[in-house]
Amino acid sequence: MGQTRRKLTVEVPEDLLERALDASGEGITQTVRRGLTLVATGRSYDALRKLRGKVRLKINLDKLREDR
Repeated sequence: MGQTRRKLTVEVPEDLLERALDASGEGITQTVRRGLTLVATGRSYDALRKLRGKVRLKINLDKLREDR
């Protein structure tokens, strides 16, 4: 809703496209969208990994489990 979309023309190796389509089980558009999402989220994971050991959390697991 309200998202601007762009139409793309890209050239990709046929074997790569076929493998991606087989892996996703979806059409070309959804496969490309999923691939772009994976690239974008990969950067977020890299940023989170850089924080490893630098953020101190105080978590009371027993307290968290009380609402179960």
